[in-house]
Amino acid sequence: MIEESVVNTIKVFLEEENFEISVLIVDNNFIKELNRNYRNVNKETDVLSFPIFEFKNGKLLEDIVIMEDEIPLGDIVISIEKAAQQAKEFGHSLEREVAYLTVHSVLHLLGFDHIEEDDRKVMREYEEQILQSMGLTR
Repeated sequence: MIEESVVNTIKVFLEEENFEISVLIVDNNFIKELNRNYRNVNKETDVLSFPIFEFKNGKLLEDIVIMEDEIPLGDIVISIEKAAQQAKEFGHSLEREVAYLTVHSVLHLLGFDHIEEDDRKVMREYEEQILQSMGLTR
């Protein structure tokens, strides 16, 4: 069920493009180790994104030549334990939480961020639009 939710979310999100995304569903211990190794943060998190190319707000910042049918965007790692905790905390389904984390992470792969307030507003608007289009509202 969760795997299907992730796949469906990515399909809706990238429906007109031929992108390839690797998704790994893990526990809190595994994602904590990744977070420590790659971000120097020694705690679990809900999702990590590892982009292959540099994008800014959906626009590719470098010239690339792809010799295959699909463009590899990067990797997404989701802690199913953290997602379940957050779903309970926010009062919605695990499916909605995993879909949200997937959309959030794909936006990161495409160069969207939420550090600055203006960027956060844009990213949140895209997240909600995509989730609403899937019938996954809060």
